[in-house]
Amino acid sequence: MRKLGLIGKNISYSFSRAYFKKKFIDEHIENVSYENFDIETIEIFPSIMENTHSIKGFSVTIPYKEAIISYLDELDETAKIIGAVNTIKVTNDNKLIGYNTDCFGFKNSLTPLLKSHHKQALILGTGGASKAIAFSLRELNIDYKYVSRNKKNGVDFTYNTLTSDIVNQHHIIINCTPIGTFPNVDEFPNIPYQGISQNHILYDLIYNPEETSFLKHGKKYGAITMNGLQMLKLQAEKAWSIWDLS
Repeated sequence: MRKLGLIGKNISYSFSRAYFKKKFIDEHIENVSYENFDIETIEIFPSIMENTHSIKGFSVTIPYKEAIISYLDELDETAKIIGAVNTIKVTNDNKLIGYNTDCFGFKNSLTPLLKSHHKQALILGTGGASKAIAFSLRELNIDYKYVSRNKKNGVDFTYNTLTSDIVNQHHIIINCTPIGTFPNVDEFPNIPYQGISQNHILYDLIYNPEETSFLKHGKKYGAITMNGLQMLKLQAEKAWSIWDLS
């Protein structure tokens, strides 16, 4: 049995295991399994490699997309530029190669929504996922600014310096934070939502719940809204093509 798995923390809710289990059934893919490796610290990763027979690849999720890099033998060029990995291929000689398929999933799910006025974006959060989003926006020639709780290098605005005018000028707002994820469904990023208009796209990388409070607030002001489910499906299929187990 060839094995695949998801590396993350508190991932019992995760989309990936259910998605691939259904894929294997629907497409009659045999002799492949997918399981969760829910670990408290990234230092446990080498023991997973040692103790898991026939492992062929991993997905990587919060909070290890950056920390996993030091355990890999090689990075794909895109993952190297982004500085975050969400897919690992285990080669036949047990080399670990890191890829980023988040950027593919985000870019291809956002593109159908774009209009000519979508020139500037706000990225909420500065973790591994936000780096893939920034990479994709650069490819789409969309300027972006980072928003975070604390002022640090690379952060353009903190939440308490964000104004309605700034929000109004940035017609794409992407939530790359875990704020609002189940079970904390009443939480949402603290931005001045009154600056949002029908010219806006609000995109939440969260997919559980299907409509977060962040998206509900955007919809109230007429924005187009999208959750992270399509991005996840696209990145999962891209990862499957990298593992090349069909």
